[in-house]
Amino acid sequence: MPQPPFSPLVARLPETVPFVGPEALARRSGIPLRARIGANESGFGPSPKVVAAVAAAAPQSWAYPDPENHDLRAALAAHLGIGMDEVVAGEGIDGLLGLAVRLFIAPGDAVITSLGAYPTFNYHVAGFGGVLHGVPYAGAHEDLSALADRARETGARMVYLANPDNPMGSHWPAEAVEAFITALPETCLLILDEAYGETAPAGTLPPIDTARPNLLRFRTFSKAYGLAGLRIGYAFGNSRLVGGFERIRNHFGLNRLGQVAALAALADHDHLGWAVGAIARARGRIADIARENGLAPLPSATNFVTIDCGGDGDYASLVLAELAQRGVFIRKPMAPGLDRHIRISAAPDSELDILAETLPQALRAAYGAG
Repeated sequence: MPQPPFSPLVARLPETVPFVGPEALARRSGIPLRARIGANESGFGPSPKVVAAVAAAAPQSWAYPDPENHDLRAALAAHLGIGMDEVVAGEGIDGLLGLAVRLFIAPGDAVITSLGAYPTFNYHVAGFGGVLHGVPYAGAHEDLSALADRARETGARMVYLANPDNPMGSHWPAEAVEAFITALPETCLLILDEAYGETAPAGTLPPIDTARPNLLRFRTFSKAYGLAGLRIGYAFGNSRLVGGFERIRNHFGLNRLGQVAALAALADHDHLGWAVGAIARARGRIADIARENGLAPLPSATNFVTIDCGGDGDYASLVLAELAQRGVFIRKPMAPGLDRHIRISAAPDSELDILAETLPQALRAAYGAG
């Protein structure tokens, strides 16, 4: 029976979800979730002022949100010290990455990323027909020199860099990032993902300079602000780049309650400071738990800790699977060279207590199975 055909590009793509959520894993296994420490959310939660603001605004949910996101963009512009025409808000960094790729990448265009870096970016590049070139990590760091070299060799239209990095938790100082930007061709757009900027050490984020014609920076309310479930992110940079989003974005994509929540979160500096401190303490406890079990935690500038399991990728996968059998959701890098690690999100002590209980059990089971 004849059916409406997909476009030639879409017809070649597999059906895929870049991340399998803990809910899906629990449905498949039938094992209740005890500790949700794999998606780099913040179990420390949003500010109580955010909760109150959302509750107060909930009766107005019948009304469409402001399609210009005016108040939020004005607050973000003031926060960043830039103009409103230099910032765009959207459905988390993920949604904005998709728009950025759509804006600048035509089928066949070369795009550079690190081999094992954030997979949702790759998903969008494939969805718009770009040709991905992966550059291996240098240890736990994205290799800035190799990324710049590959961009020049391929005539790339776009390069992706996360600083601090996911999945390894490492970071480059601002000076190294600025030198990297300068090393890229002027016609190559740098997508600088700063999702973990609030948890990074001082001196990690370069000074804001929206005069740069080939730089878009992305940040989110999903991590330190504790609003992952509301999907609020923003990008900022040169007004020409940011203005392009007005040509293609979903103007009702950022919902009314999300805008209210982001405004309240941005204004509550005390809660952000408390949350960043809680995340740092949780990172320290995760590292201690790892060392107590003979594993090697990596230094982290994020809200998670990446841990070297000391074996190969298959062994690390066994550890992850054994934790899942005990109701503990974590994730791991999958690229060769990184796949011997697991990644555990910062969380309140109640969940880390479960990790401390189950990790030695999982390691014994994984060792026996290996």
